[in-house]
Amino acid sequence: MINIMIRAVDIFFTVLSTLIFIRVILSWVGYSNTDKRIKLLYDVTDPVLEPFRKLLDRWQSNTMIDFSPILALFFLHFLENVIIYLISAM
Repeated sequence: MINIMIRAVDIFFTVLSTLIFIRVILSWVGYSNTDKRIKLLYDVTDPVLEPFRKLLDRWQSNTMIDFSPILALFFLHFLENVIIYLISAM
């Protein structure tokens, strides 16, 4: 049972991290604003990225590079490890 929970947490964070990575790549390549898949991608990743974007805006208001995905990925990795540790300690 614990292995299933750990695997589910791992899959969730892997999918979320992959979606953030895809979003970063799309920002470099360009994309169609009318594509429903792109809108879904933004709808899923915006709640994760927005708090980090607001946090970084305090320190770097005029940079051309958005570091919020990097910070979000570090935080998600940390959070995944904490959750897996808590599950395995049960």
